[in-house]
Parts: sequence; structure tokens; C-alpha cells
Amino acid sequence: MNLLIAIIVLALIFDFINGFHDSANSVATVVSTKVLTPFKAVIWAAFFNFVAYFIAKYIIGEFGIANTVSKTVLPEYITLPVILSGLIAAITWNLITWWFGIPSSSSHTLIGGFAGAAIAHSGFQSIHAGVIMLIAAFIVMAPLLGMLGGCIITILILHIARKAKPSGADKWFKRLQLVSSALLSIGHGLNDSQKVMGIIAVALITFNVNAPNPETMPSWLQLSDIANIPDWIPFSCFMAIAVGTMTGGWKIMKTMGNKITKITTVEGFCAQAAGALTLFITELLKVPVSTTHVITGSIMGVGAVKRLSAVRWGVTINLLWAWILTIPVSGAMAAGIHFIVSIWM
Repeated sequence: MNLLIAIIVLALIFDFINGFHDSANSVATVVSTKVLTPFKAVIWAAFFNFVAYFIAKYIIGEFGIANTVSKTVLPEYITLPVILSGLIAAITWNLITWWFGIPSSSSHTLIGGFAGAAIAHSGFQSIHAGVIMLIAAFIVMAPLLGMLGGCIITILILHIARKAKPSGADKWFKRLQLVSSALLSIGHGLNDSQKVMGIIAVALITFNVNAPNPETMPSWLQLSDIANIPDWIPFSCFMAIAVGTMTGGWKIMKTMGNKITKITTVEGFCAQAAGALTLFITELLKVPVSTTHVITGSIMGVGAVKRLSAVRWGVTINLLWAWILTIPVSGAMAAGIHFIVSIWM
């Protein structure tokens, strides 16, 4: 029981860290274009992170991404030490990349850690290759979709507003950026909160399967099928990521806001709109993607419409390397941590 509680606490800590690690994704453009102050921006983003809970529960009616994440490792190979090791590795890698201001993927860190610990425990047969390959494919697909969306939306907006006065357009797009930032924050909440939901659900199911008398457990800890996930899990996950977002991720915000390309209010709106649209599409497809990858691709697409040289491609290449290395590095860390954990458990 103690190990299960520790896993739940660590999972929510990871969600909190995910919030402040990825808050820059939602607010970097709205801050860099001076539409909102950093403090107001993170409050705005955190509020809509939590609004996403009600959208997922009462409008979409399911938590499909949580279900996908739970299938990363085959059920018969999942143990609580495997989940614990994966979480510790994911938290460690997230803190390292946050410290150095690298906008890596919290999502892929968690999935890489979970899979790496399972491989260390039972070998490669323990992971669901199809799910892993789908998630890995979207390391490339997600930023490309964001980039394509950024290009298309920017071209459309520039055509629609071609006769508008610059001062008038700037005023309107400052207001519209609030809308696009809210939509992006909702997409971030929908996508990223569910990944931790999947991990907590797997931990509960594993514990119940192996418990000698699961019926004697508190009702809030009983779970046999992720489709029946109790409300406290999504509520606490969405709340944790919202609180984390309020703490802000200023180091990463600098990279996202200015280092990739300089953006105006119009371009900020286009980048956020493209990012939000991509996240909503992947939510419907039940594919866990990186909000970081999506918004980075969107910003690149918006910048490329002006001219290809407007995008600092050297920065983006460095980011790409960080994205590619996230799953194997976090997996290797989880494998090492699992070796240490297995000695004590």
C-alpha cells in the first residue's frame, strides 16, 4: 500500500513539474508580444489547463490518451517497482532539461521512463511495440503538423487582413491572442494531464490484481479497468498541472518566445492557433504528443512564411536532438534506477 501511495504522489509531482516545465509553451508568444505580463499569462494558462478537465469529462466523454499511455507496457509485465522507476527517471530528466532551458517533451520522458524500466525488468517483449512506434512517429509528425498549420493559418490571416491598418490589426490580434492562448492551454491540459492519469490507473490496476484481498481496500483505490477510472484521478491530475503552470517556466519561455524567431502579435496568434488545432486533432486520435514539439513547429512555420532565414535553424536543430534523445535517455535512466530499486524491493 505504501509503495502505491508513493507512486501516486510521485505521479502528481511529475504532473506539477510538467506544468511549470511546459507552461512556456502556452504563454511564451503572448508574453513575448507583450499582450500579457508573465504573471497574468501563467494565471491565464493555468485556468484553462483546468478547464480542459471539464471538456474531457463532459464534452469529449472519455480520456483516450490516458488509455493509450497505459498500453505502453503489456499488463503482465507491469509491476509497481517498474512504474516507480519510470516516474523517478522522468522527473529527473524533466528537472535537468528545465534547469538548462531545453524545451524537451515531458510526455516522451514519461513514456520512455515507463518503457525503459519495463525492459530492464522483463526484456523487450514487455513493451507494446505498436504503441511505442506510434508515439515515436509523432516526435516527427507533431512538429511537422504544427509547422504546416502555422504556415497555412499565417498565409490565410495575412490575406484576410491585407487591407487592415497596422495599428488596428495589432489591436485586434492582441485580443485574439488571448483566445488562441486559452485554446492552446486547453489543448495542453487535455494532452499532458492524461498521460499521468494513465500511469496512476495502471498502478491501481496492478496493485488490485496482486492484492490478496482487493475488496478490503478503500473504494478510491479499487480499479480493475481504466474505462472506469474514478473522478479523483483526472481531477487531481488536471489540478496538479494547472498549479504547476502557475509557477512558470521562465528559462524555457526565453527559448520558445524569442530564440526560434521574432514574432509579432499576428504571428503569435497564428502560432498558438496552429498549435491548439494540432493538439485537438491528436486528442481525437488518442495519440499522446508533445505540446513542446507542436508549438515549436508552429512558431517555425509562422516564421518561415516571412522568409526561411527568419527561423534560427541552428536552434531548432539543437531542439530536434533533444527531442530524439528524450525517450532513449529517459529509458536508460529508468533502467538504471530499476536496477537500484530492485535491490531494495
